[in-house]
Amino acid sequence: MELFFALVKAFLVGGAICFLSQLLLDYTKLTMGRILVLLVVLGAALGAVGFYEPFAAWAGAGATVPLTGFGFAMVRGVREAIQKDGWLGILTGAFTAASAGVGAAVLCGLLASFFFKPKER
Repeated sequence: MELFFALVKAFLVGGAICFLSQLLLDYTKLTMGRILVLLVVLGAALGAVGFYEPFAAWAGAGATVPLTGFGFAMVRGVREAIQKDGWLGILTGAFTAASAGVGAAVLCGLLASFFFKPKER
């Protein structure tokens, strides 16, 4: 039963993040790219002030899978790299923490380029 509640919580939290993003897309003049950047920056900012980590621990995949979780992962990676490598970690931490996400995004983008053709204008 505990697994069921964890899945429901992740579904509701992830759905709420996506719902709020869709509202921004529908009722503002923000483009999809700007909303994506906003979500990453929001996750990074909330992670930097220490709010996102307990939220992600509570919400599970509902908070770590959306783009806000990507921003949080980058901040956490920078913190760990600074502790390990000193100030050089500022430059390397985000890349090591988010390397799986970046790699997956590049691979999915490459695969999508084979299947979807851009619209002619």
